[in-house]
Amino acid sequence: MYDNICKFIAETFSRDLAQWLLGQPIELTVLEPTELQVAPIRADSLIFLQSEDLILHIEFQTDPKDDIPFRMTDYRLRMHRRFPNKQVYQVVIYLRRSDSELALVSSFNLPQLRHEYNIMRLWEIPTEQLLTSSGLLPFAVLSQTDNPVKVLEQVAKRIEVISDQNEQSNVSATTAILAGLVLDKMIIRQLLREDIMKESVIYQEIQAISEAKGLEKGIEKGIEKGIKQGIKQGEANLVLRLLHRRIGEIPDNFREKIRELSVEQLENLGEALLDFNTESDLNLWLTSQD
Repeated sequence: MYDNICKFIAETFSRDLAQWLLGQPIELTVLEPTELQVAPIRADSLIFLQSEDLILHIEFQTDPKDDIPFRMTDYRLRMHRRFPNKQVYQVVIYLRRSDSELALVSSFNLPQLRHEYNIMRLWEIPTEQLLTSSGLLPFAVLSQTDNPVKVLEQVAKRIEVISDQNEQSNVSATTAILAGLVLDKMIIRQLLREDIMKESVIYQEIQAISEAKGLEKGIEKGIEKGIKQGIKQGEANLVLRLLHRRIGEIPDNFREKIRELSVEQLENLGEALLDFNTESDLNLWLTSQD
């Protein structure tokens, strides 16, 4: 969940992320993982942003994982194959404080092969660095501080003076979600104004659930539902685009069946379509799922 929230922040505030990570506010656009032949379902914690000359590859991780070094190396080679003349900046950003040695690893090593990448442990980043722009505010409460409540108070004050209402609501909602990694929900509600968050898509999903089941359960289930629905819709659209390239125009009845598939089924279809050559192949696969 938190990884996907960070992806939303990176896409929405790419200039702020570029200024922080690269030292300059470069205009960046999203590079779809499929352009690097990265399986979409398995790309839920990473984002690729690109300019004309550079690719910024960010891996957001709530907790360290032992496969990260290989993943970073694999993606770097894919980027070189697809864009051999572009510079690449890779960074793994760890969100939640961890004593694991995996959070210190910044290279992948094999005999005669070594790849290095950057790592950031947010709990070691000075708070002041993350109070400089709207897109970094949601991360500030996870920074190097002994008093996250005080930091959230500072963030709340900065949110109140953001002039753009849509930006203000998105920053507030994402701040509330990430603050849940270190603070109690009651404290978060006391410090972040609900009326500011109400225009955010995330907030609206939370509100719809909370009206039926109470705010406590609604916040958790609303966030989860919104993210899952967004992932499923996005993967269905991606599979349909790939199918169109593979076999041509997709009949409406097939489109409806594909949109009704589960996330797991969409993942399986994404892998199976490499063997599709005709509409009949797709029909046979869909029939097997009934």
